[in-house]
Amino acid sequence: MTRDPAELLAAAGEGSRAALARLITYVESGGPSQRATIELAYRAPSPYVVGLTGPPGAGKSTLTDRLIAEALGGELDEIGVLCVDPSSPFTGGAILGDRIRMQDHATDERVFIRSMATRGALGGLSLAVPDALRVLGAAGFPVALVETVGVGQMEVDVAGAADTTIVVTNPGWGDAMQANKAGLLEVADIFVINKADRPGVRETRRDLEQMLDLGTAKDPRPPILETVASTGEGVAELWSAILEHRRSIEGPRHAEHRRALASAALERVLGVLWRARLAEIAEGQAYEDQVSAIVDGRTDPYRAAETLLSSS
Repeated sequence: MTRDPAELLAAAGEGSRAALARLITYVESGGPSQRATIELAYRAPSPYVVGLTGPPGAGKSTLTDRLIAEALGGELDEIGVLCVDPSSPFTGGAILGDRIRMQDHATDERVFIRSMATRGALGGLSLAVPDALRVLGAAGFPVALVETVGVGQMEVDVAGAADTTIVVTNPGWGDAMQANKAGLLEVADIFVINKADRPGVRETRRDLEQMLDLGTAKDPRPPILETVASTGEGVAELWSAILEHRRSIEGPRHAEHRRALASAALERVLGVLWRARLAEIAEGQAYEDQVSAIVDGRTDPYRAAETLLSSS
């Protein structure tokens, strides 16, 4: 198989899953092939991205599996899925747990499923995930699902890469509401109470409604839906809510929405490049000199930092 990103992208557009997998590997691995792939990907339209986030054990993987079937049962011919798994502390790889729960679609030619490691990224999203989504769009996928690891409040950065963000909860999750309230209200376009066949649904809905009443939620107000992903109950209604939200942001708000996503992407890359620059500064002799000056009482950390930044 060719290693040229342009040729791989052309092959991926014609349906080659192997070519698409290699392109995403380029995005994850870094180097010249990464930059070339990203340059090509950002020339093409982005897919419509649906992000699912929530605490561990909420049933996000099963719900994603059901959403795939619902989406393909309608007007979609194919769909891409990125499952962001926790990284191994030894290899840095993903544990691929989500693929185990999506066996019904693992061999479906209409579905491309890729597990990606967080690699320590705050918020549960690998730095490569937004770029991989653009690769999916360049390969012709109209819609992509992103299911993120459940790591609590840090998970809110899924909204920076998604058009529609779904926050998945379970009955009895009310005790965690206050701790997560601010982040949830900022990112959620749709709330889902999954495993709604269990006791506590009414109380969880009440807590969510109170959060929305007291906080500053998105406009329009996020709906609260109930699903039982294990049986598929409520999944059709959830997909309808996703389509309704899509219509709401692809109207007069379309330009504003796309600009917000582009701004988030630029901030992400600026953050990466700036952290790399800081790492370079921390390895130099000037840095060691400032550390010695702090130890000797000749300066303080703020003045030392200003000195290093002004001389870099």
